[in-house]
Amino acid sequence: MFFKPNFTRAKLLGTIAAASIVSATSAFAQDVTLIMHHFLPPVANAHKVMLEPWAEKVMADSDGRIDVQIYPAMSMGGKPGELYSQARDGTADIVWTLLGYTPGVFPRTEVFELPSVHKGSATDTTIALNASLDMLAEDFKDIHILFLHSNDGNLIHSGNKEVTTFEDLAGMKLRTPSRTGAWLIESLGAEPVSLPVPAVPEAMAKGVIDGAMTTYEIVPALKLQELDKFTAELPDGDRFGTAVFMLAMNKDVYEDMPDDLKAVIDANSTVNVSAEIGAMWEAFEDGGINALDGAGVTRHVFSAEEAAKFEAVSEEVVARWVGEVTEKGIDGAGLVEKARAAVAAAHGG
Repeated sequence: MFFKPNFTRAKLLGTIAAASIVSATSAFAQDVTLIMHHFLPPVANAHKVMLEPWAEKVMADSDGRIDVQIYPAMSMGGKPGELYSQARDGTADIVWTLLGYTPGVFPRTEVFELPSVHKGSATDTTIALNASLDMLAEDFKDIHILFLHSNDGNLIHSGNKEVTTFEDLAGMKLRTPSRTGAWLIESLGAEPVSLPVPAVPEAMAKGVIDGAMTTYEIVPALKLQELDKFTAELPDGDRFGTAVFMLAMNKDVYEDMPDDLKAVIDANSTVNVSAEIGAMWEAFEDGGINALDGAGVTRHVFSAEEAAKFEAVSEEVVARWVGEVTEKGIDGAGLVEKARAAVAAAHGG
């Protein structure tokens, strides 16, 4: 079911209610109906492997008293960059979105996206994110966080040019997932282009961009194996930073729930699910790698010598970020230190 952009939550709930009229012998009505909205198609891993099972678990744990209705691919209207405000303002009860789609709104949490903070493990960074919510709380004061997570991290996808050295990136137009990703691309001598990930295939096909900084995970959902000719990544599983996502709930909706149903939500939130969600996103990479290999895409791993060049640039990006947020009254250096420590602790020391 797809809706026009002005389809409000009130209209949506009316539609659900009308469609849910059942006989007295059927399942009892739910105490709470929660509307979840996100930007990817239902074939994407995020929808079918993470969000649907999460919703089913919440419904089962509540003995059917919570009903979660999921609307993928922006089917309730609006643009991906509006999902945060939809959760904040109550257009949707729950949204799953990329923090980078609303730059400047989550200045503290950005620290986990930085190259050299994220070390290429979605599990480690996801555990660290959810263990650090007290440190990040000011970013999320207007919503209720269900969980934060990262993906495994960014590598270079290219449709027309093989990248085997640092210098090969000069002049390329690359999609960036975030503003700190844009800084890194600029430092590589390339041109960042800010696009939501569903727009990447069309932009590559039309030559608007030469490639993208994104994951292996997203390849099958976007059919990037049909557009990529080359990929390039850092050695030892390291990546060019990552993207942070959130599953977030309208604050008033959460606070108005009965305590026993809040407890169900809490049991399926933050540190209680972070290891599972992180491991899930690491495993998602295999499907993308297999799709690219099956299509004959050339995958390159940079040499240690080339990786050292990227590492030096990454530290420049970290320093730039620290300087910017410090001007806003945030202890950027302290956040970097604490985030690195949290990632290391999640890794086991």
